Amino acid sequence: MLTIGLLGGMSWESSAEYYRLLNEETRRRIGGHHCARCVLASLDFAEVVALQRAGAWEEAGAVLADAARGLERAGAQLLVLCTNLMHKVADDVAAAVDIPFLHIADVVGEHARQAGLRRLGLLGARWTMQEDFYRSRLGERFDLEVLIPDEPDRTLVDRVIYDELTQGRVESASRADYRQVISRLTERGVEGVILGCTEITLLIDSNDSHVPLLDSTRLHAHRAVSLALSDGATPASRAG
Repeated sequence: MLTIGLLGGMSWESSAEYYRLLNEETRRRIGGHHCARCVLASLDFAEVVALQRAGAWEEAGAVLADAARGLERAGAQLLVLCTNLMHKVADDVAAAVDIPFLHIADVVGEHARQAGLRRLGLLGARWTMQEDFYRSRLGERFDLEVLIPDEPDRTLVDRVIYDELTQGRVESASRADYRQVISRLTERGVEGVILGCTEITLLIDSNDSHVPLLDSTRLHAHRAVSLALSDGATPASRAG
């Protein structure tokens, strides 16, 4: 099994979920006492958030790229960036290392295509929803139409992520709010909804939606296990 490098801490709550999912999936596939070979670089999320809010994406990319190089030096053979939003700087991260980089949007896009879904809603941090780095990749590579919530739903979704989920709070009122956001997206004709923030899986699941939910965290972790267990794993994707 290849050693998976986890570039996490954004937030640690979702990074812990990645660790659990990697190990559960490894045990499910090969049984016994097997668990995932992995190394983790956990950044201080407060520092990353400050760079996000300052619009200092180039500096943020340099910070993540340096952490990625550290993972490679520590023995990682496959790189997983444990956040959707910071795939905004995926080019910098992927270019910093010589090991395969597994892009989260490609995993989501592959799953949607296999499931026969084409028109999808997207929930995530405001930057993920409103900017092109995520939606355009899904459209260009997988011919997916991606809709985002209208306001004030975008503000609500983003607020819950930063004020609650990334601070360890899972509120039943916010779960009800997210259900309403998903319902409004469904009324606009989406065939499924992407949980495009790795913390959202802590709040909602398939019981909260009448259309399929594409849990980016679970899909990303499971795909990493598939690659790690395959013979001579090759890059699932580069950033560009």
